[in-house]
Amino acid sequence: MARAPLLESLRERLDPYPTVDDPSGRVRLQTLVLLRWTAIVGQLLAILFVHFGLDFRLPLLPALGVVGVSALLNIVLFIVYPSAKRLTEAGATGYLAFDLVQLSLLLYMTGGVENPFAVLILVPVTVSATILTLRSTVVLGLLAFVLAGALTADHYPLPWIADVGIALPDTYQWGTFIALTLGTLFIATYAWQVAEEARRMSDALVATQMALAREQQVSALGGLAAAAAHELGSPLGTIAVVVKEISRDTPPDNPLAEDIALLQSQVERCREILARLSRRPADSSDVEAFADLGIANLVEVAAQPWRRTGIAFTVTQQSPSPAPHLPRRPEIIHGLSNLLQNAMEFATSRVDVELRWDDRRIYLDILDDGPGLNVDILSALGEPYVTSRPDAGGMGLGVFIAMNLLRRSGATVALANRPGGGARASVTWARPAAAK
Repeated sequence: MARAPLLESLRERLDPYPTVDDPSGRVRLQTLVLLRWTAIVGQLLAILFVHFGLDFRLPLLPALGVVGVSALLNIVLFIVYPSAKRLTEAGATGYLAFDLVQLSLLLYMTGGVENPFAVLILVPVTVSATILTLRSTVVLGLLAFVLAGALTADHYPLPWIADVGIALPDTYQWGTFIALTLGTLFIATYAWQVAEEARRMSDALVATQMALAREQQVSALGGLAAAAAHELGSPLGTIAVVVKEISRDTPPDNPLAEDIALLQSQVERCREILARLSRRPADSSDVEAFADLGIANLVEVAAQPWRRTGIAFTVTQQSPSPAPHLPRRPEIIHGLSNLLQNAMEFATSRVDVELRWDDRRIYLDILDDGPGLNVDILSALGEPYVTSRPDAGGMGLGVFIAMNLLRRSGATVALANRPGGGARASVTWARPAAAK
């Protein structure tokens, strides 16, 4: 029971800005973790083979210590964060910068640029060029340049120099440094250009698909509105005629006169509603009146379709300052609605929504008193086709869609079990990204 608060505390220390898990991240943390495990295994085998297989004396314990620190960090990241977590620009850049520094420390102890494995300095910069922006790639390229220069100027000698008696001249070492620099520059530039072109094509395709989907939805809604106006117009006209005749035949002092007048006013109201439905969306003048809602009202709107008898629903604001406003964007409403639907369906007697905020963030917690989430798949929730209720016919797409929609709005989404039972869905926005 104490493990969840401990992980939350550790996660907050390692990642004080939860917006690291946002839709702009193009690489999952798990992908970089797997790449680092590959590097760790390769480094470990190379060190042991050279030291014991070739009988060249290396500073074994310091070298293994550097590899061990990298492995320990990987283990911590694997435990603290879910497999679906995505890194922002700063997070991925820091991750790759650590790999550059760790590799440079190993090279420093094993010959510097004289070591044939010095060419691996290219790897983090190339990875950055394929997944990150030009700015991050330039930063990592400059770091690689500085580290390669430091390794050329100062390093432990190659382990076989004492046995063979051959020391590579400084000219050769600086030539290797220049070759590494030019190779890094060329490969990173080429990889970034190819990846950027692919990203532009992908972004254009996504934007086109979204525009087509919106047009289809608008067209469908317009057709439904026109059909509803047509189908309801005739019976409503009949009702209006009948009510008018009854009103004409009813004396003003009749007790039913007031009810008949009410019916007439409601008939007119229905006609106005049908007239609004038949208008095009662009003709509406009151759309912007509801563009922004208080966060509590937005939660009420998202929860309304899923309210059911026997399940108490409360929204609590825990911050004394005025409530922030969230834009009434479809992705926010649909994402929250999906999470609230799950909470309502699994809850035993109540669902509570707790809201709090400060100058930097908005926090929204959805709490239910149901059986909680399946711990065997908890870390994988948010991936497509992963569901905690296969017996109910769930496809595992609801949470995936909800989390990605909310991430598009700049939110971080986390799912966990509550210590006292039930589940918690936590949504966090950075104030500049989500609130006005």
